[in-house]
Amino acid sequence: MIDRAKAYAEAGVDLEKANSLVSRIKKLGASTHINGVLSELGGFGGLFKLNLKDMSSPVLVASTDGVGTKLKLAVQYNKHDTIGIDLVAMSVNDIIVQGAVPLIFLDYVGIGSLDLDKLEQIVSGVAEGCRQSGCALLGGETAELPGIYSGDDYDLAGFCVGIVDNSRIVDGSSIAVGDAIIGLASSGLHSNGYSLARKILAENPLAPDDIFPGSEESVQEVFLKPTKIYVDVVRKLLRDVRIKGMAHITGGGFYDNMPRVLPHSVKVRINAQAWDVPPVFNWLKKTAALDWSEMMQVFNCGIGFALIVNEDICDEVLDRLGGMGQAAWRIGEVERRESQDVEQVEIIFK
Repeated sequence: MIDRAKAYAEAGVDLEKANSLVSRIKKLGASTHINGVLSELGGFGGLFKLNLKDMSSPVLVASTDGVGTKLKLAVQYNKHDTIGIDLVAMSVNDIIVQGAVPLIFLDYVGIGSLDLDKLEQIVSGVAEGCRQSGCALLGGETAELPGIYSGDDYDLAGFCVGIVDNSRIVDGSSIAVGDAIIGLASSGLHSNGYSLARKILAENPLAPDDIFPGSEESVQEVFLKPTKIYVDVVRKLLRDVRIKGMAHITGGGFYDNMPRVLPHSVKVRINAQAWDVPPVFNWLKKTAALDWSEMMQVFNCGIGFALIVNEDICDEVLDRLGGMGQAAWRIGEVERRESQDVEQVEIIFK
């Protein structure tokens, strides 16, 4: 193998390391196995057997995403063991919006030169994200691409498939005037707005180990804190209460994400003083002299996921979330949209 692979290694691709990586991460994949997994990492394709006995009309739901330029801070701080959680979160949080249960996840890593320790750290985060989501890491791909990636840079992509019974799809079609909006706390920046956040940080440098202003955590901990995964709390809610609509508050903030689940005839009115804003957002706003409308166009500002429910069960849902340890607030309500020219999201800042 060494002689056969010599020319390729001289071109910058190390097949021996690639094979070693598969051996090192097989246990990580196995730690995420759920009922239905029929294969282990390393095959040409991952095998998963669907159990459809409790579904009358099963529908597959799929999503793909990355983690954006948050990767640049992971490289800058040389910390790679949580970025994989972000990767999983961005896809699984998207499919639970429609009521789907995540089943399988696949990851892709593109890197200039294989660093086995770094890659094992990355995949360990992916496996942790899968365990938090209750889905299986069924396969993946690591591509050594000299000439495309240089230095310590790499890129990640994730792919998730889930399932939901057709009769239980949450599509927002029943949302009506008077419904309540519940916001679930984010863990921080999640994986959005980092191009702006990094620019602000670069212009106002803080050392990674400095205590972040207004916080008890370090700068590194604040900016690399993993995206909150909402799968468990949402699944538990869906068993007992009717949720009319959900939104994952990602890039574009409230303004771009809430309309994705709203009927054209309604809008939402959000009270921006209804929840506790984590210190990182206040720092970004003050340091860059931004206003709150700019902040909420780019960042989640402390709300990572939103639920829309009947007014009469709002308090019950909040109590249930509190019992599960998930901070949440009633942050607004659904109102009539007078014309198609009116924006579907109105945020009240005072």
